Amino acid sequence: MSAQRTLIVIAKAPWPGRSKTRLCPPCTPAEAAALAQAALEDTLDAVAAAPASRRVVVLEGEPGPWLPSGFDVLPQRGRGLDERLAAAFEDTGGPAFLVAMDTPQVTPAQLGHALSALEETDSVLGPTHDGGYWGIGFRRPCRTALEGVPMSNAATYASQARRLSEHGLSTTRLEALTDVDTMEDARLVARAAPRTRFAAELRASGHATGHEQAVPEAAA
Repeated sequence: MSAQRTLIVIAKAPWPGRSKTRLCPPCTPAEAAALAQAALEDTLDAVAAAPASRRVVVLEGEPGPWLPSGFDVLPQRGRGLDERLAAAFEDTGGPAFLVAMDTPQVTPAQLGHALSALEETDSVLGPTHDGGYWGIGFRRPCRTALEGVPMSNAATYASQARRLSEHGLSTTRLEALTDVDTMEDARLVARAAPRTRFAAELRASGHATGHEQAVPEAAA
């Protein structure tokens, strides 16, 4: 296997009115964008601290002050998310693991484990509690293992896992995480990882709640 180990963050520049719109209401568009930026910064911090030889942001929009040094920036290509994921792997090569900006609680250890698993398996897949997935990786890019998989619904993880199997790719399943789509998700993630920028931003917005029990995920 190549010594090159790439971590990819697929992201949208955090703009009011275009970022985390499902948080509105109760958030204003500006508050939702601030939460999106905090989640992105947390994700980039985890990627920066993980054991990778290359770090890439595949971006819709323009880089902002939230982008740290040490990251290459590539534009997203394709129409739907399935095509954009496939293009991201083609543009970076393999082995590579891709994570979105919706799991600010992700840790460097989790990302490192995903990359290490690609030494023994063809692909890795990290499910979310709502039926999607928070990360996917390939030892070698495989466009047809992604194109046509229905995204952003309760069967996305199952559909993707089935597609990987149909292509004869061995797959390691990663631990499940909560991704932030709704305000309920945001509160769960903030309680699970209270020291993240995301949790601090949610508290500052006034939309955090108090005493529910945290989900069993590693605190950042």
